[in-house]
Amino acid sequence: MENEFYGFSAKSLHGKDISMEAFKSKTILIVNTASKCGLTPQYEGLEKLYKKYKESGLVVLGFPCNQFANQEPGDEKTIAEDCLINYGVTFPMFAKIDVNGNNAHPLFKYLKKELGGIFGSKIKWNFTKFLVDKNGNAVKRFSPTTSHEKIEKYLIESYVF
Repeated sequence: MENEFYGFSAKSLHGKDISMEAFKSKTILIVNTASKCGLTPQYEGLEKLYKKYKESGLVVLGFPCNQFANQEPGDEKTIAEDCLINYGVTFPMFAKIDVNGNNAHPLFKYLKKELGGIFGSKIKWNFTKFLVDKNGNAVKRFSPTTSHEKIEKYLIESYVF
């Protein structure tokens, strides 16, 4: 049976539908992002992780969200410019979505169901991260404040690649 994760798709920042199947056999770090948040500098660390491990099969997927203190107010064009100009982001970024509530993107509903946090399944802030292994299994949830160094340590110690 095909893993449920690969059945999801999302719109890129440029409006193109992208199936999660495009990332089959990759280790995926999914992050809800915001460009006006105190944690926004994490883009740099996420980009470092992506560049360092993309040849080993890691991909970072960014999903902008404006549900936390209106910290992602811009449109897709503004988000793309902020990510590229301010942080040099080259990993795939998607169109702005909701991660909580009735309008939450189905991918995030799935991830929260698979990996509830310490506050239940609800996402509490920007830069919550979900790790999906190369078989499409949601395996680990990281808090918004978890640094890229701690994530890298986990990836190495867990033999994720």
